[in-house]
Amino acid sequence: MYAVVATGGKQLKVENGAVAVVEKIDAPVGESVTLPVLFVADGDTILFGDDAAAVTVTATVVEHFKGDKQIVFKFKKRKGYKKMRGHRQQQTTVLITDIATGAPKKAAKAVKAEAPVVEAAVATEKPAVKKPAAEKPAVKKPAAKKPAAKVETAAAEKPAVKKPAAKKPAAKKPAAAKAVEGEVKKPAAKKPAAKKPASNADEAAE
Repeated sequence: MYAVVATGGKQLKVENGAVAVVEKIDAPVGESVTLPVLFVADGDTILFGDDAAAVTVTATVVEHFKGDKQIVFKFKKRKGYKKMRGHRQQQTTVLITDIATGAPKKAAKAVKAEAPVVEAAVATEKPAVKKPAAEKPAVKKPAAKKPAAKVETAAAEKPAVKKPAAKKPAAKKPAAAKAVEGEVKKPAAKKPAAKKPASNADEAAE
């Protein structure tokens, strides 16, 4: 049989007659203390939660002492910062003297409370009587009036609006017509070049 207790912010597995080291407990040496229980296992019987709260674990304080030194070293690179300190945690040695188990109280209450509730429910149940549904008189809805058809008359029709015909651009007269009218100019006649008189040197050569 063993139990799991909570003390000093930690969980610890203990048995009857075992010696355990826990965080410092404010109690003088030789005094008995009770530790809160989270879980109990005894063969096939397992208790946890509210059922385990009914179990009592009693321990006796044996001694108070300081634990081993823990080195605390602080360092920041490229800053020239180094700091080393030591720490020894205060601890307590306890002897587990008794693990007293008891029947879970809440479970027994739940079983007793269920029986009368079931009996009362059976006694108060009555067969449901179905009432015939009341027939409502049929209400006739008035026929919806259809809108009168519109009479199409020739007078109502609007006369079609005639669009004015687009004006076509005047056709250009060909060049032959201009020639007939005398508008085409004739090229000027070239005059023959005047002959230059022969020089004395040319006459002598002849």
